[in-house]
Amino acid sequence: MTTPPPEPLRAPLETGLSALALPAALADPLLAYLALLERWNATYNLTAVRDPRQMVTLHLLDSLALAPHMAGIARLADLGTGPGLPGIPLAIACPGLEVTLVESNGKKARFLREAVRQLPLRNARVAESRAEALDAPAAFDAITARALATLAEIIAVGGHLLAPGGRLLAMKGVRPDAELAAMPAGWRVQAVHPLQVPGLAAERHLVVVARDD
Repeated sequence: MTTPPPEPLRAPLETGLSALALPAALADPLLAYLALLERWNATYNLTAVRDPRQMVTLHLLDSLALAPHMAGIARLADLGTGPGLPGIPLAIACPGLEVTLVESNGKKARFLREAVRQLPLRNARVAESRAEALDAPAAFDAITARALATLAEIIAVGGHLLAPGGRLLAMKGVRPDAELAAMPAGWRVQAVHPLQVPGLAAERHLVVVARDD
């Protein structure tokens, strides 16, 4: 496992984990992931967030705010995952969850493979592909996307991946009322959950979308 970054990051991370009702033991693998991301980011520009303390809030804790909503989900596809957000933190926090990290950018996919190898994450795999080109019809209980596109666009590129009864879990900032009003035919909004991200004043929402019955 890669060496975690300096200990000052541990306290805000453990405080955030406690606020999310997640175990403090997750701090070690999460900090190891953050250290690897920082190292690669210096060369490959994987994320615009450079400050490690901001990474704790904006990357780790923001992703983990989705963890309570993983109940009942066995197979998750994270579309346009970039450097593995929210997929890698969720794979760390939910070892029973099988996570497929879908990313078409070559340098980001290389980082993802290295992260899966080093951490190591036996419940995660990398699919270097555009979501619409991923040949895995009806293979997942849920798909998620973090700042990828509008709800309609996510459904257009990733809807084929959902098994019967599957759901789109879309991470959004402010409540996306315009997107909610523009759902494509055959799909419905099941729920909109406000998310509380420790240390973050900005709004976050989880939009749950399912096929019409």
